Amino acid sequence: MSADLAIQRALRARLVASPAVTALVPAASILDAHKRPAPRPGIILGDAQSVRVESIARNLETVTHTIHVWTEEPSTERCKGIAFAVRSAIEAARLDLGPDYHCADWDVTSARYLRDPDGVTAHGVLTVEVLAERVPA
Repeated sequence: MSADLAIQRALRARLVASPAVTALVPAASILDAHKRPAPRPGIILGDAQSVRVESIARNLETVTHTIHVWTEEPSTERCKGIAFAVRSAIEAARLDLGPDYHCADWDVTSARYLRDPDGVTAHGVLTVEVLAERVPA
């Protein structure tokens, strides 16, 4: 399994296991899916970029994931509340990446909030960076 997929699975597992997150977004609406329209409220995972980190062992990579938060509201207040719960859940403890990778470092590096032109949709985008180390076989 690739590091980005291991991280994606770890992120979803962390979010659906968080009572603070699932109090705001049902676990069934925390998805890796191209669902249109996205569930509201909903959290969509899956966009990622993986870049190898220069090292002698060539076993490190930085994986950047985006997490999209969707709500229907006239402001961004609810969206920001969900994003805060997501950030808190992710930053609470090291991610478990399974037997193939070790989470050497992780951080929610940014969050931005957008208003949809439809006047009722708020969209938050969180960026998560994870330094993954491949475990020798």
